[in-house]
Amino acid sequence: MNNTPNSVSSAAPASVLPVVSTGALNRRDFLRTAGRTAAVSSLAGVTIPHVFAAEDNTLKIALIGTGGRGTGAADQALGQTSLPTKLVAMADVFENKLNESYSGLSNQWKTTPGKVDVPEDRRFLGFDAYKQALDVLKAGDIAILTTPLAFRAPMFEYAINKGLHVFMEKPVTADGPSSRRMLELAKKADEKNLKCGVGLMVRHCRGRQELHKRIQDGEIGEINFMRSYRMHGPVASAFSVRKPADKNEVLYQIERFHSFLWASGGLFSDFYIHFIDECCWMKNAWPVRAHALGGRHYRGDYIDQNFDSYAVEYTFADGTVFQFNGRTMIGAKDQSASYVHGTKGLGIVSTSGHTPGRCRTYTGWNMARDKQLWAYPQPEANPYELEWQDLIDAIKNNTPFNEVQRGVEASLVTSMGRMAAHIGQDVTYEQMLNSTHDFAPGIDTLTEKGPAPVMPNADGSYPVPEPGKKKTEY
Repeated sequence: MNNTPNSVSSAAPASVLPVVSTGALNRRDFLRTAGRTAAVSSLAGVTIPHVFAAEDNTLKIALIGTGGRGTGAADQALGQTSLPTKLVAMADVFENKLNESYSGLSNQWKTTPGKVDVPEDRRFLGFDAYKQALDVLKAGDIAILTTPLAFRAPMFEYAINKGLHVFMEKPVTADGPSSRRMLELAKKADEKNLKCGVGLMVRHCRGRQELHKRIQDGEIGEINFMRSYRMHGPVASAFSVRKPADKNEVLYQIERFHSFLWASGGLFSDFYIHFIDECCWMKNAWPVRAHALGGRHYRGDYIDQNFDSYAVEYTFADGTVFQFNGRTMIGAKDQSASYVHGTKGLGIVSTSGHTPGRCRTYTGWNMARDKQLWAYPQPEANPYELEWQDLIDAIKNNTPFNEVQRGVEASLVTSMGRMAAHIGQDVTYEQMLNSTHDFAPGIDTLTEKGPAPVMPNADGSYPVPEPGKKKTEY
């Protein structure tokens, strides 16, 4: 096991499948950037490495998965200035999502003609549409993979075979088989000198990078405890009611992907991975074991597979404990924050969500103003923009850049916490990595006709975790 989560080298397992929308999420709220004026810098006199695809040095982009995250990622890619970028193809299984994304991006970049160059014949629909969209590109261009994670491996494999650089959303995997596959694909990407970014954007936050350095330099002493919280009401597609009779089963589950473990790892994997990853980064290690609790409350007519509350105790090899608490419940206290407790003081990793981080350190564990040692200056750059800046810079300068191994490892650690809560047993990192349970066997050949990886019960509900009774997640 690689215990160096601060690295950006590659690592290891993967597959191929439908193009799916991720739906609108606060995480990449495209509308927040409305009205921004794009500035594409002149590259006169710049020596361009051999990794570029087009003769004019423009990086062409294909967007696979045109929901909120994908649209936001494409907008951020188009906003980079160290190299010119251009959106030339889009793909999804939902026509309305594709049309909404195209209209939004076209309007956003209407003052920069040619930035969004996606005529109707380069807007592809269907489960093989990702292949058609990626076929528009040439080696050295960029594939944006922002479908639900179940389809990540097949699409990543296809992109690698075409010699494309890749940006993919987190989480990367939800089970052992897909993790092992993605790790092997990451190695193949390295062999082809492809640059691969993973949407754990907090790692690119300059304030968190400075905090990480200060913690490693001993500013708060030896880490002896960490705690993190993500608690809010239902968002995105985490809570779902019974499928309408006129809806296709497979498409319904893809559209409501946060509700289904096979498609997303559930809300635990999709919502909580950032907070789990940022604390492991500060520790410079991955935990070896997870012990967890969780439950469903006030469910009413909701039939998704999620718990409403989770409490996970992660333990590292040296015995240090990291406590993660997650809750998705209406009317309860909201909190999104991470804290690192050391023998000499306290570090604040996240204050209230992902950005701004407002990182700080204190003498002792009380956050009193007179105990503050350091605070990152405000305002701070948006890490959603910085992750793209770092990826494009790596392409421009032909420097090593592959975050897939780290993304898989963060996904595995997140999954072991979710699994521990769902089955009511301790789960180790090695058990999670080597698990044979596959949430979506045959995902490469899934079609709209199905069957879906999980099928409803007679009453229209879906199998749910029963800790202690069911020893495998559904």
